[in-house]
Amino acid sequence: MINSIDRLDRFLFYLFNNRLTSPFQDAIMPLMRNQFTWAPLYLFLLIFMVWNFKGKGLAWCVFFLVAFGLGDTISAKLIKFEVQRLRPCNDPWMQAHLRLLVDCGSGFSFPSAHATNHFALAMFGIVTLRQYWKPVVPVALCWAAVVAYSQVYVGVHYPFDILTGALLGTLIGWFTGSYFNTRISLDAHKGWFATRAETPAP
Repeated sequence: MINSIDRLDRFLFYLFNNRLTSPFQDAIMPLMRNQFTWAPLYLFLLIFMVWNFKGKGLAWCVFFLVAFGLGDTISAKLIKFEVQRLRPCNDPWMQAHLRLLVDCGSGFSFPSAHATNHFALAMFGIVTLRQYWKPVVPVALCWAAVVAYSQVYVGVHYPFDILTGALLGTLIGWFTGSYFNTRISLDAHKGWFATRAETPAP
């Protein structure tokens, strides 16, 4: 069973990394996984929440960072060193079967910390904001999915690394978001969300 899953994982990796490629994706995918690409978005979110919701917005930012910290600690500091699966770009058997578009890195592969962290942030945003701004659901999920998929495309993770990280991150984001809603929650009658709600439909 494990061998069958591993063969499927390697086949899917080869498919996404070697076959379903294009010059456009070669240019954009390394950027999608780069933390500096998304730094302005993180900064905007932190300023936006504090500006609109003051103390509760600051608490939201703290929980947002906690979701990230939990995802990174559990995936990168705990599970990876227990499983110790080699990245495809560090696996001698895969050397002749991959296209590496970024630096491989020296860490282990399972699960993907990128996928875990971004799905944790996405789900936290969904759980805490969806009742005020419904588009957050597709926007956050698509964002996290693109970041996660880029890890396979550039050659540093297997698809099952991504799937496991996405599931782990979703659980972390749901837990931290639910706890935030129970203990603090945002005031929907303040800030930008209230303005949107009061704006009449055209």
